[in-house]
Amino acid sequence: MPELPDITVYLEALEPRILGQTLKTVRVGNPFLVRTTDPRLDQTFGHNVSQLRRVGKRIAIGLDNDIWLVLHLMIAGRLHWAKPGAKLARRRGLAAFDFASGSLLLTEAGSQHRASLHVVRDPAALDPGGLDVLNTSLATFAKALAATNHTLKRSLTDPQIFSGIGNAYSDEILHHAGLSPVLLSQKMNSVEIERLYASTRTVLLDWIERLRREANGGFPEHVTAFRKDMAVHGRYGLPCPRCRSKVQRIRYASNETNYCVKCQTGGKLLADRGLSRLLRQDWPRTLEELEALKERGVSSK
Repeated sequence: MPELPDITVYLEALEPRILGQTLKTVRVGNPFLVRTTDPRLDQTFGHNVSQLRRVGKRIAIGLDNDIWLVLHLMIAGRLHWAKPGAKLARRRGLAAFDFASGSLLLTEAGSQHRASLHVVRDPAALDPGGLDVLNTSLATFAKALAATNHTLKRSLTDPQIFSGIGNAYSDEILHHAGLSPVLLSQKMNSVEIERLYASTRTVLLDWIERLRREANGGFPEHVTAFRKDMAVHGRYGLPCPRCRSKVQRIRYASNETNYCVKCQTGGKLLADRGLSRLLRQDWPRTLEELEALKERGVSSK
């Protein structure tokens, strides 16, 4: 799912292309995309784009009649800039936002149709209310973190606590900070909180810059949650760039948390839900025990 760095670079690419431009029409390729009925979508036609804004992990396009188009790309939604009137892809094309300068195409891979478009008068109504860490003081960050007693992984990815951080960048932030994803937020000391705050800002700003360089003034066409330069996210079994031990994971539902045992958990191997149920009391506690299990023919893949 595109997160704060991806959304930021999308908005920067959209600004010179559509800000001040007239939205001629919106062609909808899938009726399930539009999740609202009032205001009507056709009330946006013929109006100029006056504002662009990030709302959590959403892209909000404000028009001069005070109506907003708010896009949530979810996991597989992506934006593309094409020539004016470009055709929608037959299966993946969800919508085309047509301007004289070009067409903004929204596509979605797969068949789950999670991406959404809301037509609203107040985009703040769709904001879960999490803090923008890039514009938040350490004291405010610490207060929000301590308000609930969640694991750090959950706290970072909770949109009601922090804005725009998801599965990918939370892994990178926690690795950078050297903190366990299962450390409880109310068990942290002041040094750990300050380290997490600094790492969150550092990682997000660093990746914004990386994605800007990758786009190189063009439209970002390679938005993905899995990047070869990431430290741990999506790199299960590969060497940690800091200590060279193998990156481990915790799997749950359709997501997973990637982490380094040596850099983040003091050498302790965290229990993977599925494999822990299988092995029960034989679940390995260290990397050495895990390797010994593998040698006996038990795989964690």
